[in-house]
Amino acid sequence: MPAGPPWERELFPCIRQSWLIVTLAALLVHTCVSLEVSVGKNPQIKARNGTDVSLPCVFMTCIGFEDVTFYWEYRTFNLSSPPELLYHGTLKNKKSLPKPVEIPNKSYRHDRIQLFPSNETKDYNLTLVLRDVEFDDSGRYICYVKNKKEKDAKSNATVYLTVVDKFEVVDNTLTLIIVSVVGGVIGLLILILIIKKTVCFIMKKNQDKKKDCLVSSSVNDNTDNASKQEAKAKPKA
Repeated sequence: MPAGPPWERELFPCIRQSWLIVTLAALLVHTCVSLEVSVGKNPQIKARNGTDVSLPCVFMTCIGFEDVTFYWEYRTFNLSSPPELLYHGTLKNKKSLPKPVEIPNKSYRHDRIQLFPSNETKDYNLTLVLRDVEFDDSGRYICYVKNKKEKDAKSNATVYLTVVDKFEVVDNTLTLIIVSVVGGVIGLLILILIIKKTVCFIMKKNQDKKKDCLVSSSVNDNTDNASKQEAKAKPKA
């Protein structure tokens, strides 16, 4: 194929570089602006009957947020159970406080919940506190967040709450036995190693002493033999 004019040869590499830059920028923006909601490393929470429990929820986005809509929803562990709206609020920006939205048909849980928001360095905390928990409070608590600044991007995370009469005492007897046995074996190995090192050191010392004795004896024998030979070699007067 014949080569095109010089301006085409110069233009096509520029176009390819531009497309590469645009593609990388799009990938970076897509990764950066994604809204993320988190409830911590352990979403499984146990609470004792009659106590207060905090249900964590944090959302973050690297481009910031504005006109956020969020709400907490309760469901039982039965996946087919209908949801119950616990808290509904809006958030203008990071410097503002959430404004609650009136919820119709409130249940007995609404009198025992309180939102504890706080803005942090890179995220915003929408932790919900449930007071005087009861056995019927066990279930799934879902935190939903929608950010208008990200074209109404949505995300959610779930906390699994189990209310118990009392916390089970963990029997650590087997663990202690295993740790004791392992510790005893390690201690025995260290003792054997020390004894071995000590015996080797003593044996080496004894061998060094024997060598010294042999060398001294050999020197003495050579000296005596030399003296005798000198005495024989002297002429008689």
